[in-house]
This record gives sequence, C-alpha cells and structure tokens, in this order.
Amino acid sequence: MVYAIVRAGGRQEKVSVGDLVTLDRVAAEAGSSLELSAVMLVDGDKVTTGADDLSKVKVTAEVVDHSRGKKIVIQKYKNKTGYKKRQGHRSELTTVKVTSIA
Repeated sequence: MVYAIVRAGGRQEKVSVGDLVTLDRVAAEAGSSLELSAVMLVDGDKVTTGADDLSKVKVTAEVVDHSRGKKIVIQKYKNKTGYKKRQGHRSELTTVKVTSIA
C-alpha cells in the first residue's frame, strides 16, 4: 500500500490515491489540479523522508469543491463587571481528491 504524508494548510495529512481531503481554502478553480508537498512517502516496507529524496515525489490532487466549515461561536464573559463579548467564525475550506503519488 502506497501512502504519503503531505503538508497542507499548516497541518499534515495522510493521503493515498483516491482519498478526499479537506484543506484550508486554496486559490484554485473546481476541477483544476494542484500539487501538495510531501513530508514522507511509504511504499510497502520502504519509507522515504528527507528533503533530497522527497524533491522527486509529486502528490497531485484535483479540486472537487469549495465550502465553509461549521460555525464556531466564541463567548467571553467576566463575572460582576458587565463584560460580555460574542464573536463567530467559519473556516473557508476546499475539498480535494488525490489523483496520483509519483
């Protein structure tokens, strides 16, 4: 089984061919392809790490669609002072499908 650990949006994701992965928003149209930078490649018993070896590894993914994440509500409150603050946030996300690991 071949899989790779890729760096995407400040996180690392374990991907193999055909996987759907949700990343932070990527500036690319739906249907276009992009290349993800590999941190580690596992091919059966062979494990490849290091900058020199991974410069040859290409992980290609196709953009499926763009979406927004679940709404997060941040509430701050301090007792007996009348201080209340409410703030919301929704992450901009992109779903990609891994097409090849070469």
